[in-house]
Amino acid sequence: MILVTGATGTIGREVIRQLPSDLAVRLMAREPARVTGAAGTAEVVYGDYGDSRSLGRALRGVGSVFLVTNRVGEDDGHILRAARAAGVRRVVKLSAAAVADAGADDAITRWQRVNEDLLRGSGLEWTLLRPRSFMSNTLSWAASVRTDGVVRALYGASANSCVDPRDVAEVAVRALTEDGHAARTYVLTGPEAITAVEQTLQLAELLDRPLRYEELEVEKARAALLQRHPQELVEALLAGAERQREGAKAAVENTVPELLGRPAGTFRAWASDHLGSFAPE
Repeated sequence: MILVTGATGTIGREVIRQLPSDLAVRLMAREPARVTGAAGTAEVVYGDYGDSRSLGRALRGVGSVFLVTNRVGEDDGHILRAARAAGVRRVVKLSAAAVADAGADDAITRWQRVNEDLLRGSGLEWTLLRPRSFMSNTLSWAASVRTDGVVRALYGASANSCVDPRDVAEVAVRALTEDGHAARTYVLTGPEAITAVEQTLQLAELLDRPLRYEELEVEKARAALLQRHPQELVEALLAGAERQREGAKAAVENTVPELLGRPAGTFRAWASDHLGSFAPE
């Protein structure tokens, strides 16, 4: 039995889609009704990291866990203790590339470093996935692209070796279902470092309509982010954007092609497959 946590998230949804249909799979979410794309044989259950009984039920009979946490706090500790008690053997954790960056000292990165240490010291077989920013983050531009033909972002000339979430999910599925990934840490990037200005140009070509890039001031970016996220996360995102401006997110790794036997997906290919999100209504 494989347990997928974060079943309604960006990577969790892709992991669900890519897991072989003949495997026993259980999907955990705080809101099970929001889980989509599950095969008919998959079991969908309620689970919350702060609810030990729900974790015990979700982990019963499970051999491998895909672990995603996104709230700063003790969630990783809760589920790792419950996993040990339930006899889980293998945990594949979604972390972040910033963990390895000595210049990254925001609250989210510090929290992920602690979580990685917890997993490595848990006594469970572990694999760490450290992706760069997801290409799907550009969906935050979709509304302004559809209505105004404008992309608004910070530091449009700074490059990021962003990764296709489908590639991250495929690596996760391999780590969950194959041997040979124990005690491995995988940094996952796309095939090139690309800027927001370049992404805007590619979207314009694919949509066959003119788009304008508009540089966003830091305070306006902070105000917009605060409408959706708590301040601690907002400051972490802004610190990450500043590190990107300094070149900290431009390195390209060969991990995806080495593991999957094919090139990593490009932004153009990802955008082409999601063009409906950006097209005018």
